[in-house]
Amino acid sequence: MSSYSSIGETLAREHLSTRVSAHSPQVSWADRYRGATVEDLDPPPALSVSPNDIISSALLAAYERDYTHLTVTSSQTRALLGYLSIPRLKILLREGRVQESDPVKAAMQRFNRKPGNVYHVITMDTPLEDLERFFNGELGSGEGNSAARQKQEFAIVTDATRKFVLGVVTSDDLEEFVKRRPA
Repeated sequence: MSSYSSIGETLAREHLSTRVSAHSPQVSWADRYRGATVEDLDPPPALSVSPNDIISSALLAAYERDYTHLTVTSSQTRALLGYLSIPRLKILLREGRVQESDPVKAAMQRFNRKPGNVYHVITMDTPLEDLERFFNGELGSGEGNSAARQKQEFAIVTDATRKFVLGVVTSDDLEEFVKRRPA
């Protein structure tokens, strides 16, 4: 003999399963990344430009490699000075605030090196859980700086001593990694 549920019983069961899944914790980072590090994202090598390079040549180099962010380094010391955001640069060009013939330093964003600013070092060995927390503005908030951290769209990957820029990873790179990784 078959057993039939009333519409009310079926709806109650569906409502209960929806409530249970809505209150279930999200997939834990350990399950999501399974020990992967920034190196597993296989970031392309960083493309660095000098503050004195012309914007048009930096823009062309970014387009050729399909990069959204370029690092800006000193031509004398190779020290990391800041970055050039290509989406922001397009806006500056469109608004006429900079010209393609201007030097990169007119459009670059410099790092704020004031005392008290804490920079979190992202290396090839950084766990992806930490990278996600960095992108979400959750990493580093308890390290002597009580101010709320901003969400980040990209991270500059360096060696552990911060002497060499190895690459740039974006939040999109992290999302693509999760999508293509088998469950």
